[in-house]
Amino acid sequence: MTAAVRGLYGDFVRTFGNVLFAVSLFVVWGVLTLLGVVIDQGRDPNAYFESYAAPIARAILRLNLDNVYHSPWYVGIIGLILTSLAVCTFKRVVPARLPALRPVKIESIPLHACFEAAGDADTVRNRLAEFFASRGWRIRERIFGGIEWSFADKHNWARRGVLIAHAGFVILAAGTTLYWARGFSGEIALLDGQTSQISNTGAVIRLDDFAYRIAPTQTKSGMVYQPIDYVSHVTVSGKNGIPARMTVRVNHPIDIDDTLYYQASYGFGMRFSVTHDGRRDAALSRRTLLEGDSFDLPGSQRSVLYERFAPTVDKQTGMPTADPRVNDPAVVLGVSDGGAPLGEALVPLGSRIDLGGGWGLEPQKYVMYSGFQYRHDPGVPLVGIGAFVLLTGLIISFYFVPARLYVRVDDAGAHRSSVGLAATTVKGYDVFESEFARLVVALKANNL
Repeated sequence: MTAAVRGLYGDFVRTFGNVLFAVSLFVVWGVLTLLGVVIDQGRDPNAYFESYAAPIARAILRLNLDNVYHSPWYVGIIGLILTSLAVCTFKRVVPARLPALRPVKIESIPLHACFEAAGDADTVRNRLAEFFASRGWRIRERIFGGIEWSFADKHNWARRGVLIAHAGFVILAAGTTLYWARGFSGEIALLDGQTSQISNTGAVIRLDDFAYRIAPTQTKSGMVYQPIDYVSHVTVSGKNGIPARMTVRVNHPIDIDDTLYYQASYGFGMRFSVTHDGRRDAALSRRTLLEGDSFDLPGSQRSVLYERFAPTVDKQTGMPTADPRVNDPAVVLGVSDGGAPLGEALVPLGSRIDLGGGWGLEPQKYVMYSGFQYRHDPGVPLVGIGAFVLLTGLIISFYFVPARLYVRVDDAGAHRSSVGLAATTVKGYDVFESEFARLVVALKANNL
């Protein structure tokens, strides 16, 4: 049984300590993350059938790709990456970065030198220790098989740079995992005077007033008008139930119970006068539609889609312009029958359009709405700490060269000693070659 356990443990270490396996895990993680960016998350299942072919939509829903960051695939791959990282760290990185003190064959190491020095072995060994200590090397003495070796280390602490970087990645993963476990995000759109409650927190937010500013900008193609600022004045109440007036503007979110609310967009809601055989349909005419909303005509298979608001229509061409200022506005409507599109129409405000079957529609009044994004991420502090630790580890790993000298001094007779010196680093031999040559020259110059 013990042998079987040891065999399983050996297979586990070989698999999770394999660099190619670790890289493959990161590739899968990257693919899943990309899918989470490409596929809209958290939408109604019907929305996926509208956006994708039926087989793809079913695959998205069955594989939890509509909520990929909370799916067992995503959490599982993070767990496998952390396991592989731990195995690589303690079975590959630690032994390579923090090698034990042991004797070596001097002549077998590319960076080596042999020379003679005056004095017995103990005297030469002490002089060497003083020489290296004066240049910032840490000296340690060990005896192996009755032979005394000296080990000199410089920047030995920097050997832990990779370990620090790995620790930073673990902290980053912990921060992102905390968001997946307890964080949330979403979007809301509020018309002027409208109130909404955030289901995740119970916070209530009311849009008191929305204002935007458009300024002329000179470009190579001429003068254009662009929105340069939009601001929402809101009244909010959080867990304490006390209403407070706040201002939300672009890049200046508000904080309600550790949830940040960002000014994300704005648009134009529209109220239509809908009639059937000359009589006004009160229910449909009371609705305020946001861009992208639609409604069905009772007793028929026809539906009307409010596609977008056109602030300015060119009087000569009758087509919408890029001018965002509201001047001669119109709406773009799409009509379908039984799901089959019948066409689109540009309808100026105050103009009536015949929808067939006795139905008519007239855009009457636009109402501004403000779009907000909200996000609660309890893992932000950990992500910040992890990023700092990871960066620190990478700086240590890339900009410092830990080196170790192996020194053996033997009596050569006639009050002389032979010195064998070899050097290794964690980054190969080339990066330390010139410094090693200077050390050998300095040793010989000091008659060591």
